[in-house]
Amino acid sequence: MMESRIKRLATTLMDATTDKDPLVQEQIYNALCYLGESEPEEILNSCDEYLRQHDKLAYPHRVIILKAMETVVKNNIALLDKSTAKVVIFLASNEMTKSKEVIRDWQQAASNVLVAVGQRFINKVMEEVLTKFQPGILPHYFVMQTFANLSVSNVFGMVPFLNSILGTMLPMLGMAKQDHMKSVFCYALQHFSESIQEYLANLDKAPDPTVRKDTFSNEIFSAYEVLFNSWLQHREAKLRLAVVEAMGPMSYLMPSEKLEEQLPKLIPGILALYKKHTEAFYISKSLCQILEASVNIGSRSLDVQLDSLLGTLHPQICAPADPSVPLTVKNHTEVLRCFTVLACSFPDRVLAFLLPKLESSNERTRVGTLLIMRQIINSAPSQMEIKKPFILSSMKLPLQDSNNKVKRAVVQVISAMAHHGYLEQPGGEAMMEFLVRQCALPSDAQPKKQPPDADDLTSDSVQSISVNTLFLLSTTVDRMNNVLWPYLLEFVTPIQFTNALAPLCKSLMYLAMKKQEEGENASLIRYDLNANLPSPYALTTRLLVVSSQPYVGDCRGTAALRLLNVLHYSVHPTLDQLWNKKVPLLVEHIEENTEKSLSQKEWEEKLLLFLQETLAAVSDNTWVCHFVTEMCRQLNSYNGFPLEKNFLYKCIGTTLGACASKDLVQKQLQELLETARYHEEAEREGLASCFGICAINHLEETLAKLEDFVRSDVFKKSVGLFSIFKDRSDNEVEKVKSTLILCYGYVAMYAPKELVLSRIEADILKNIFQYFNTKDLTLKLCLIRSICMISQAIYKGVKCGDFIFSRKAELVAQMVEFIKAEPLETMRTPVRQRAMITCTYLVILEPHLSDPDRTELIDTCLASVLALPPLELAKEREENGGNALHKEMLYGDTISALKDLLKRLLQRNLTPHGLQDMFAHLGPWIKSNKEHERQRAVEVSAALLDFYLSKLNVSTVIPFYNLGVLIALFSPRCSDSLASVRQHAVDCVYCLLYIQLCYEGFARDHRDEMVEGLKALKKGLEEPDFTVLFHTCNNIAMVIGKRVPPDQLMSLLLAMFEGLADPDKNCSRAATVMINSLLKERGGVLQEKVPDIMSIIHSKLEEVDEEHVRKAAQQTVYILASQHKSVVVSSLLGSSLPFDSHTCTMWRSLATEPTLTSQILEQLLEKVNRDIPYKESKCFLLGSGSERIATPLPLAATCALYEIMSAPESGAAVLGLYPPLFVTLLLRVSCTVGVQLPKNLQSRERRSSSHGPAPRSLHPCSCAVETLKVMLARGGSEEVARAVGNAGGWDLMVSPERHHDGIAVLAGAMARHAGPRLPLIVKNLVPTLSGVFDSQRITTTAFFAELLNSNVVNDLILLETMMDNMTGRQKDTCLLVRMLALRGLGNIASGSPEKVRKHGAKLLASMVNGMDDKDDPHNLVALEAMSSLSKLLDHVEERDIQSMLLHIAIRIRPFFDSEQPDLRQSSIVLFGKLTKFSEGNCEVFFEQILNGLVTLLLHLQDPKPEVVKACKFALRMCGPNMGCEGLCDMFLNHLREDRSLHYGEFMNNVCKHLMQSYPEMLNRLILTNLFYFKSNWVDIRAAAPMFIGFLVLHVDEDHCQQVDLDQLISALNLLLKDPVPAVRVKVAETLGRLVRIL
Repeated sequence: MMESRIKRLATTLMDATTDKDPLVQEQIYNALCYLGESEPEEILNSCDEYLRQHDKLAYPHRVIILKAMETVVKNNIALLDKSTAKVVIFLASNEMTKSKEVIRDWQQAASNVLVAVGQRFINKVMEEVLTKFQPGILPHYFVMQTFANLSVSNVFGMVPFLNSILGTMLPMLGMAKQDHMKSVFCYALQHFSESIQEYLANLDKAPDPTVRKDTFSNEIFSAYEVLFNSWLQHREAKLRLAVVEAMGPMSYLMPSEKLEEQLPKLIPGILALYKKHTEAFYISKSLCQILEASVNIGSRSLDVQLDSLLGTLHPQICAPADPSVPLTVKNHTEVLRCFTVLACSFPDRVLAFLLPKLESSNERTRVGTLLIMRQIINSAPSQMEIKKPFILSSMKLPLQDSNNKVKRAVVQVISAMAHHGYLEQPGGEAMMEFLVRQCALPSDAQPKKQPPDADDLTSDSVQSISVNTLFLLSTTVDRMNNVLWPYLLEFVTPIQFTNALAPLCKSLMYLAMKKQEEGENASLIRYDLNANLPSPYALTTRLLVVSSQPYVGDCRGTAALRLLNVLHYSVHPTLDQLWNKKVPLLVEHIEENTEKSLSQKEWEEKLLLFLQETLAAVSDNTWVCHFVTEMCRQLNSYNGFPLEKNFLYKCIGTTLGACASKDLVQKQLQELLETARYHEEAEREGLASCFGICAINHLEETLAKLEDFVRSDVFKKSVGLFSIFKDRSDNEVEKVKSTLILCYGYVAMYAPKELVLSRIEADILKNIFQYFNTKDLTLKLCLIRSICMISQAIYKGVKCGDFIFSRKAELVAQMVEFIKAEPLETMRTPVRQRAMITCTYLVILEPHLSDPDRTELIDTCLASVLALPPLELAKEREENGGNALHKEMLYGDTISALKDLLKRLLQRNLTPHGLQDMFAHLGPWIKSNKEHERQRAVEVSAALLDFYLSKLNVSTVIPFYNLGVLIALFSPRCSDSLASVRQHAVDCVYCLLYIQLCYEGFARDHRDEMVEGLKALKKGLEEPDFTVLFHTCNNIAMVIGKRVPPDQLMSLLLAMFEGLADPDKNCSRAATVMINSLLKERGGVLQEKVPDIMSIIHSKLEEVDEEHVRKAAQQTVYILASQHKSVVVSSLLGSSLPFDSHTCTMWRSLATEPTLTSQILEQLLEKVNRDIPYKESKCFLLGSGSERIATPLPLAATCALYEIMSAPESGAAVLGLYPPLFVTLLLRVSCTVGVQLPKNLQSRERRSSSHGPAPRSLHPCSCAVETLKVMLARGGSEEVARAVGNAGGWDLMVSPERHHDGIAVLAGAMARHAGPRLPLIVKNLVPTLSGVFDSQRITTTAFFAELLNSNVVNDLILLETMMDNMTGRQKDTCLLVRMLALRGLGNIASGSPEKVRKHGAKLLASMVNGMDDKDDPHNLVALEAMSSLSKLLDHVEERDIQSMLLHIAIRIRPFFDSEQPDLRQSSIVLFGKLTKFSEGNCEVFFEQILNGLVTLLLHLQDPKPEVVKACKFALRMCGPNMGCEGLCDMFLNHLREDRSLHYGEFMNNVCKHLMQSYPEMLNRLILTNLFYFKSNWVDIRAAAPMFIGFLVLHVDEDHCQQVDLDQLISALNLLLKDPVPAVRVKVAETLGRLVRIL
């Protein structure tokens, strides 16, 4: 019986193989395999029988069964008996050969079964398959393939059969006419040959160790003859490749004499295939095997074939391999192996062939040849040993190749040569020089993106490979040490190797350290053996100079300094201690910084100090002279490297300073002047700084040399010019003059002050003054800089004694002329900035400037800088971004220079008069109608006032007579249209008030609290928000009013009034605000009639939308209302709806004073409540029904309430009227849900919105909600309003469908944040529960229901009242009221849980009644009852629930599978909660748990997450009542809410526990699952059969008989036709598992 059931299961699964879904097919295959694991022989027999009986079954379905059979055989091969194996072999053999035509998938699957069985039963397999392999009859394609695969999978089993197979097969080769048969014979021969080779290689493990190669040689050769002579010539490319693949392995087995005999034909035949096939890998692989076989037999025929071999193989390497096509890369590898084989046997001829190819004009030929050279250098070292000189000499031409691909190949060859000792030979140095040259290639700053098929490499990649190669040769190839050291030093100084310095220095340092470890410190550099090496002076100069730009060229600075340190002994023996201490510090400084963070000036100073210390440590004049001479010699090398050359000049100046030989100093200075490239700016700077630094120790010699130069012919326009300058143009002469003037400036700056002061006017200025009359920009800038340096030198030197600079005024006038000459429409040059800096230093010096000169200087500088066009405009004109950035920096520097100059001038007259005089110049710019001029002027003013305050030192109390005028100048600017002007204006007022305090006698560090408050106001001035500006200006005015002395007040006001005409409107408004603030306490009396005034105010507001006008109007309305509130309210209520912005402004002005505001609010509440909220209007469109239209007066009053309460000042009044305001507005919201505007207002609102956005919506409900919202905010309940907003409550209130939810959100927020307000609110709301309006009853019930959710009602003794009211609503005619009442009663559980016990019976009765509500078509009341009951159950007495327990459980069970997810969720949660009361009715309720268990477990796959969550909860609650500890633990651990669930694994474990604890329940559980086979939810339909499968997997054999297997299999069979593949997959899986209960 069991066997027939297994068979039935297998048959059911095999019937299902016709399923078209690949996942289902996969699962059927898995299920068959699973059955096979249990009963392998039975399943194999079933498959055999099924395939024999279903002869017509299409092959794709047979393939699934055959694959399952293969897997079962593989996994159970050791368990199979011979009879089953025989059955399987016979079936597979028949399936494989049933169709004479090749049907690959089917026959391959059958062949694989045979190969799997052949692992153990090789003889049986061969016995069967050989019957299909008869002499003289062409076998089936897959018979041969099976033989081939068997030979690979079972070498030792198959090789003994191969002799007879080959014997039978050979005659068949001639019979094969079709290409696919020829291909399979080739496939077989290839694998037979490989198998024989493996057998012979492992004879020690073989069953028959007597087998020899010659056993098969003749047969293999016979086959070879057919393949080579006939098939290889075939036109079909695939066949040819199959033949070639076979011939490679066959060549090892051919008789030696036969192979030797065939080679003259074989090799040309193979080579010829290269022309016929684009994919050459298989040809190359076979050729390599043939070549190896030929070499193994010592063939003499290869010699003859060599030229054609080389000629054919060489182009294969020359064609570049495509990395995206793996076979091309593999082909390259095989061809290189061929060259290795040939090079080992014929080294001379291979080289004779290859080396001339290096001279080819074809780039690919050269690259390919170099790749082969690298291969044979590495793989045939012994054969190439005596060829090294020959190979090296042949590399001369490639070393000169400019092609990047060739270069890279050469670098790779050099690397190979280095490892094999080539570079130690003569000619090796040329290879190393080439490598260094590639390291020196310029790296592209932004390499162009190469397309994928780019034919050329970038020089960047060649450089990168070369750098890596050089470092590896230096550090890892020991034999290279003596080749590279000290030879690489020759490349350090030549300028063309600059880019290679970083890798060179690293390699040299590594090599030198190795030498030092070997004890060669003293003789590190042997100049006697190496004449070409650079001298110590040259090395030191070079390494020091390149270190000045430490991050260039792969951070060469650190490498250069480290190398310098290693070479210290060779440079000078005395430098050991100094350099070991100083160089690491310099390296550390580089490493601690980046290119951006490093200060270049500071770094150069460190290097020059290091040089000074080095010169001092050497203290050898001869050495110093040699050193400076070498430095000068290297100068020309750095043409094109301006930064390095500039630094070298400084080094020369420093070294000349240390030179004791005056003659040498003068000689070198003369030489420098003669050879300098004056047209380069960096060179001019460098030469000048060299002269300056030299002058520190050689002032006399330096000045004398410059004087000689001034007198030389170079500056005379005559025929007899100085020979070296005779060809220079006028322009170049100007550059020479510029350099000379710069030299004088640097000399003045660097030379000792005590020596240079006496020489300034006599020797220096005398030679400078003659060049002022120039238009050349370079000369002009050099003149300015030089004068600046001279002024600084005088200023610093004055400490040495008094110095009257008699030509000061003359120089200032000259600077003014330079500034005036600059164009006002743009700033292209730094002339302004440099001239102003120079003037800054000049004005400090004695004597004082005269007043006219001072005025001229100030006005010129202000006009030159402040009037420039805005920077943004300049940027727009500039297309070049870098130029724009340069301009921005230049502008910033120029403004700073102007500030510094004005500060120095102000410091000369630090008095109120001096301040007044300065602002007499600045005043017109401050009031300019051009924003950029104002901005610059106020920025400068702020800086001047801050400076004035910082320098002020008042000894006697004096009046600051012009304070008022100055404050009036700046205070209105606090509202300027530019934020920066506003900020600086506050700074100006701040400084002026502190200056006043100083003049009143307060100390300069005194801090006044009110004045300090100005700083805090600056934040409010960042954004141009008029409200903020108003408050800030008002506060500033208050500070000014408190701090301005009485005698200044009038002048301040008068000046303020002038400010009203300010061209900047913002400043005009600020003046108004400040005047109002200053006059606030004086007030005024208004005598106009109220309605007329109200009308005029409104019209003025419409005419002029200015801040100060609006403020004045609000003040007026407030005064009027305090006297005539009723008239004002009526007048404003008569305004057109919607209120315009001006009317709103007037309403808000009524919120100023609490008492007045309270009275007005009461009037407006009375108007809201007095009139009905809406009128019913017939709707004619549909012929029935009506719409509600809002009445106008309550609507206008609601809008007015909003406007008043939106003013912050109304807070106190709103607090006083909180309950009536809240209740009125809540009911107003309720009554206006779905209410429409009157038609006239609808059209008016549309019109107003088309002209511009209205202040807010006039829609009655939205209007009421907004008013309620603002009332809460103003009444101190901001948190209530915010909480409702965050929860979306306000939007819900407006929605007719969700209004009650919005009210609940509001009630919850009130309970949390406004509890003390509730008693009066509840008292006012209770009467509305019996009101006529449904909407009001719904609103009040919803409000009360949510209040009951909070304990606050219990604390306020409101619970019983509200509970009674809720109970009373259970019979309400409105379904929504009944539902909300139940919700409220349920909420008591969370609001006042301690009261539930007291009222438990009453509450439970209400819930049960709710579940039985007859007028509840959509189960809304029932849903609420279940949800509320779930909450109450945690708190009721057990006795109260016991009597209803079973009734409730049975009543809610149908909802588990409801189509409505919320009903499913609530019923399941309630069921879970009921379980804790089941102890008294344990058996009865346990039955209910078992009834629901399958449903709950399946609904863990429910499409709704909330239902899944409910099921998890219910199962956790049911667990303890199940009587199974393992199941209970699983539910508690795996069904936590926060934990994701692996459903399959979980159900597997659940079923395991169920079957251990309740095995007798198996049939009941299965039957319940069968019900869900028809579920509408796919996941549940899929889960049900899976559930059954896991139950079956874990049930004991004793309980299997309770299952109606036929019914189950039938149901599964039916479900196997489900349209959803995922379901069918689970069914197939379960069918496989049914083997457990058969």
